Amino acid sequence: MNKLLNALHECKRRDDRGMMADLRCILVENKKHRAWPALHRLGVGIDEEVKSFIAGLYATHPEATSTGNFGTTCKEIETARNESASDSKLTPTERRFQYLLAARTKDELRDRVHVMVRMAKTQNISVNYGQLEKDLTNWFKGWGDSIRTKWAAKFWTPSVDSTDEEES
Repeated sequence: MNKLLNALHECKRRDDRGMMADLRCILVENKKHRAWPALHRLGVGIDEEVKSFIAGLYATHPEATSTGNFGTTCKEIETARNESASDSKLTPTERRFQYLLAARTKDELRDRVHVMVRMAKTQNISVNYGQLEKDLTNWFKGWGDSIRTKWAAKFWTPSVDSTDEEES
């Protein structure tokens, strides 16, 4: 686990609601300045976009896991919402996920990830913040297509029927 996530877990363990409230401010354009002292205390520079964003997301929904990627999280949201796809229609979560994957700017991507994290919170779904930090860093470096593909592969993994019909 990385240093930032360790510090965030410690804030959660201490039930430091003031720190968490300050960190959530990084997600609101006209309140970002309120988050800067909290980020500094966590060892995050205010110019470290991805780390700052991850801190804000964690403060919004501090339930973390170390497995899967963001596609996994989104699929778990769909499952928890009891949504089922038909042959011709996307589920509401699939539509949101496609919209997230279609993001072309950093702001669009951040907004859409934030929405999905809030949805994960309402469904009590944990988020792999360590992997999300790596993925967003790589996306911002220009490897967005690779990340999109990895997330989509986890979201649209074919399910295997549990009943095997064997012919004798």
